[in-house]
Amino acid sequence: MPVRANAVGRLFGERLRTLEVRHLLAFSAGIGDDSRAVLDDSSDGLIAHPAFCVSLEWPVISAVGARELLGLEPEETRRGVHAAQDSTFHRPLRPGMRVLTRGRFAAVRATSAGALVATRLETIDTASGETLVETWSTSIYRGVTVEGEPRSSGEPPPLPGDDESLGVDGREVSAGIDLPRTFPHVYTECASIWNPIHTEVRIARAAGLPDILVHGTATWALAGREVVRRHAPGDPGRLRRLAGWFRSMVPAGTPIEVRIGTARALADDSRDVAIPFRVLDASGRNAIDRGWGVLAGEETGSEPDA
Repeated sequence: MPVRANAVGRLFGERLRTLEVRHLLAFSAGIGDDSRAVLDDSSDGLIAHPAFCVSLEWPVISAVGARELLGLEPEETRRGVHAAQDSTFHRPLRPGMRVLTRGRFAAVRATSAGALVATRLETIDTASGETLVETWSTSIYRGVTVEGEPRSSGEPPPLPGDDESLGVDGREVSAGIDLPRTFPHVYTECASIWNPIHTEVRIARAAGLPDILVHGTATWALAGREVVRRHAPGDPGRLRRLAGWFRSMVPAGTPIEVRIGTARALADDSRDVAIPFRVLDASGRNAIDRGWGVLAGEETGSEPDA
């Protein structure tokens, strides 16, 4: 069935959750971030790794209500590909918080590949009513048509530009990451994000894939980890935004390379800086491009090597 463009602007789901220490620690461990701020609960300063937001968003965005509002059949839902993730972190998530995550459809339009659906998700502190995280997530349902004219109810704040300047000043740095074949299983359980194409070879092959794949949100989180390590070592709480478009698939057991550019000031009155990045797969193709990490305050990490 076609995706219904008139779903734009409608609430498709919400979920309450109390943040527990073990879940926050598990996520940080799952992406290999051993920063004290996100992995040491011996003080009152523990925060969730900013990318933990995906663990709150997944149950909302994958719920039956979202599929039904769009008018998708279950088989069509399985054709969905996560195309982009752009999250802004307004305040840290902390143990004991009671949070509400809710989602609305933000855009629907036809593309050459299928139906593009953008969603806007908010995670709110129920005690204060403040927005903690705002995410714009984009998916493409391959081979699915759209019913109605294209619609949009907004878009995320603009990013500094594109990542085409990466490396042109000779100051790009690279971080290689070897991912064991078990990594998708570990991430699945630590992030509480389950899709069998990431853990079960039989299901992945039935879907036309050569093997199980690394989650796009895992690759995105690893890129954010490396941006912080380079420009704000030991302080993932300074990450204010993490955005990127998912391109090539990353098969389980293959390495990735995060290429990180030079920090630049944002064109506003803040002292925040933006760092472009991209992630390459084992064949040198972009697994993530148009990537940006935004860090609060002045850059504290060392400059990329000339």
